[in-house]
Amino acid sequence: MTKAYLALENRFRRLNILADIGAMLHWDMATMMPDGAAESRSEQLATLDVMSNELIKDAALADLLAEAEGETLTDWQRANLHEMKREWVHGNAVPGDLVEAISRASTACEVAWRSARAENDFAALLPKLQTVLDLSIEAGTAKAEALGCSVYDALLDQYDPSMRCARIDGLFADLEAFLPDFTASVIERQKAEPAALQPQGPFPIATQNAIGLDLMKAVGFDFDHGRLDISHHPFCGGTADDVRLTTRYNEADFTSAIMGVMHETGHAMYERGLPEAWRMQPVGKARGMSLHESQSLLIEMQASRSQEFLTYAAPLFKSAFNGDGPAWEAENLYRLYTRVEPGLIRVDADEVTYPSHVILRYRLERALIEGNMKLADLPGAWNDMMQSLLGITPPNDGNGCLQDIHWPSGAWGYFPTYTMGAMAAAQLFATVRQAVPDVMENLANGNFAPLMTWLRAHVHGKGSSATTDDILTAATGAPLQTTAFISHLQTRYGG
Repeated sequence: MTKAYLALENRFRRLNILADIGAMLHWDMATMMPDGAAESRSEQLATLDVMSNELIKDAALADLLAEAEGETLTDWQRANLHEMKREWVHGNAVPGDLVEAISRASTACEVAWRSARAENDFAALLPKLQTVLDLSIEAGTAKAEALGCSVYDALLDQYDPSMRCARIDGLFADLEAFLPDFTASVIERQKAEPAALQPQGPFPIATQNAIGLDLMKAVGFDFDHGRLDISHHPFCGGTADDVRLTTRYNEADFTSAIMGVMHETGHAMYERGLPEAWRMQPVGKARGMSLHESQSLLIEMQASRSQEFLTYAAPLFKSAFNGDGPAWEAENLYRLYTRVEPGLIRVDADEVTYPSHVILRYRLERALIEGNMKLADLPGAWNDMMQSLLGITPPNDGNGCLQDIHWPSGAWGYFPTYTMGAMAAAQLFATVRQAVPDVMENLANGNFAPLMTWLRAHVHGKGSSATTDDILTAATGAPLQTTAFISHLQTRYGG
């Protein structure tokens, strides 16, 4: 008999549906919603969050979870029960009024962030951001008590289950020991090589969009179950059956938007590849944001910035924009896409300097969460750390501490997953190249099918049936580590 377990499945299906509704409202807020609707949207999202919190706190749920433990379950059902318990612990730790307050505050702050960034006005955002930070610390404190860990670890656990600062510190220390000298050597080597030529625009947004759609099709994106739009900050949202991708365009430079599309398509393919039979259950969700980011970075960085793929893409770009001359050749585009140069904007950063952007954010948000820095001091601390890590200083806050949506939207503890995702991406791609010897040849023909087939089998189809380390170990032979990522950087950039 699995009476209790089946009752749990029904309850968590309802919770998943509410989350899906919230995801679509968030997508609309980022793409279509007029600013004047912010207050009503805040009300809508807060109501959904409160309803979900009430469902997870139903007194009967604890009894059902305990009863289901004694029932005879399949491996997937057992894994699903484990994920149900995890969601139950997180959900029960935070009072309903705090859930509502966080939802309202983060919605208001996210909308305010749009104008604050455009106007380079951190002071205007500070009161709303302070509220979001204070409420996030309060929620993190409650979760820390339930999980038996630090406040920051509790917030991190929301995005990367079971990941802790001690593990991140070790991984990041490996990178910090390697990157400074390596980065300097790459920059010096590239100076001695032919300079990458920037194709000259303008590049109409409609044409950029059309190319993006064509490349999404090449990767295998199903437009019957998703779409591409424009937002202030590129993201992949929506639901597994209705994946909503966004990018942003620059008419003077098409290269960033195109890779932004490939990045978000990697996220989308993960969502679409999750086990369909478990789509409405916790075990059917993606296994944390480190693995999620690995899928986007694998498509964007590992595959789409390779010489092989750019051999395929270069003629498409040249034809679409009526380009002419050496700037449009595959060799030049490869130099352009692999140029290492410290820059201000994280989403535009090259592979070599990108980890420094993440380490900066990780250190700053930890300091804020742990009470070692005041939020009002963030712009100055950001600028100082960027100068220390990357040798550059933002000219304004829009290109500095206001450039990311994560903190205004309440996503404290998210940032480390980007670089852990880069490590996992390199680890997985190195394995794919051994397991599927013709994968690069296929990419040179615009054929992502062999790559996606392997990822579906070894990552996407696993859902949350195992830990991140267990999924990686089964796929690559090792848990998350820096070895493959460092090797990849040395091979691609070391000369």
